[in-house]
Amino acid sequence: MSRRRILLGSLFHETHSFVDEETTLADFTIRKGAELLARRGDGSTIDGFLEVAETEGWEVLPTIDYGALPAGTVAHAVFERFLAEFDTGLRAALADGGLDGIWLALHGAMVTTACLDPEGALLAHIRSVPGCETLPIFAVFDLHANFTASMAQHANALVAYRENPHTDARESAVRSARLLAKSLASGELPRMLSCNAPVIWPPTGTGTADRPMRDLEALARGIEQENPAIWVASVVGGYSFSDVPEAGVAFAIAFTGPEAPAREALERLTATAIELRESGLPAEWDIDEAVAEILRSEGGPYIVVEPADNIGGGAPGDATSVLRAFLRHGIENCAVAIADPAAVAAMAGARPGETRKLSIGGKGSAIAEGPVEIEASFVSASDGEFALEDLNSHLAAAQGSHFSMGPCVVVQVAGVTVLLSSRKTPPFDLGQLRSQGIEPETLKAIGVKAAVAHRRAYDKIAKGSFTVATPGPCTSRITGLPYKRLRRPVFPLD
Repeated sequence: MSRRRILLGSLFHETHSFVDEETTLADFTIRKGAELLARRGDGSTIDGFLEVAETEGWEVLPTIDYGALPAGTVAHAVFERFLAEFDTGLRAALADGGLDGIWLALHGAMVTTACLDPEGALLAHIRSVPGCETLPIFAVFDLHANFTASMAQHANALVAYRENPHTDARESAVRSARLLAKSLASGELPRMLSCNAPVIWPPTGTGTADRPMRDLEALARGIEQENPAIWVASVVGGYSFSDVPEAGVAFAIAFTGPEAPAREALERLTATAIELRESGLPAEWDIDEAVAEILRSEGGPYIVVEPADNIGGGAPGDATSVLRAFLRHGIENCAVAIADPAAVAAMAGARPGETRKLSIGGKGSAIAEGPVEIEASFVSASDGEFALEDLNSHLAAAQGSHFSMGPCVVVQVAGVTVLLSSRKTPPFDLGQLRSQGIEPETLKAIGVKAAVAHRRAYDKIAKGSFTVATPGPCTSRITGLPYKRLRRPVFPLD
């Protein structure tokens, strides 16, 4: 019996519409052909698919993998290039032996300068290619996608992560690939329905250990157990910083059999989201009150979480509010990481203990506080490469087992240890600090530029955690964002 031939591709970007920077081709890591197969064992979603492919004995036909860190709107030429390269691989595979299915690793919240729904456009394009009209198309996607009707219309089963922090990204890819195997073995081909709730939550409101996401995920698992014809029910927390009509909370169901049970399930999930809408807007601390509370508290480390500069949400990672608060209150034995290639370059050639005047951070967002001008004492420099300690983190799922922060320096600023990197780095793995000689467990306080995904790394060492309200592009106060395309009415804007 001939081996099943499965096409593999990946498109991964979470696009922030409210930052000025444009994401260009140079920002993407691009892997082609055999480089995709080499991701086996790196903890990524592609690795999860490849595990199932090995077990099933599939012949995997790799095309192209485009991935970049969350940032501003993507230049449309990048998507056009991706689509052209993917299409070339698709047509070559169809001509040389045909295909039994397609599996994709997606994010689901990409926006380009000319397209509000690249993932939907990709899936629609695949369906338009002769020979792909009824080909099984399965994929995994991020819980923070902005799910569209086009995505549902042109795919058989798109499977969302179920955890935030995204500790299950690889596991979700395995789940998705196993559903493809089920479809190929049974001859059943599921189809999809989706709906967008009249609700949008900031990333801080989408942690799955908390309401409302905890309740919605529990309901989705119950729906799957009640009806075997529902292959998967996905809860989509949405990405509130993409200015697109479908931004926010959504639900997607892949099913066989009649539509009525799937539609009823979508209605139940939507009604629950509406009922719990207020719980998706968590309270945040005033930063000075949080730091004062830390100073009164025993031990450490205490985590000061700054979602407004959430690197994993597309912010520049160079806001200075937490650094300023640490300096203002005289906290010592604390650390922050700030992405600032100019400050790194300004310390070139410095010797240990040498002091130079630096302009730190505050360059990437007009909304956030500006640079801190201060004397900084040089501690160390490195190439910024580090191995991830945790291959179940969201950083591993997206980037693999190693990450490059670019050239880095560590400096002391009036008692605060500052890790300056040339490339913004989501704080999802403690190896980031340890690789630079900073031992997080020994600190009194640590500034973290994240919303929820940092918890996987930091909760296990934290004495306490304070999520603070600061100015920045990933603010939890989304009612102040200048949406132009978002569907209305939607809570909490209306």
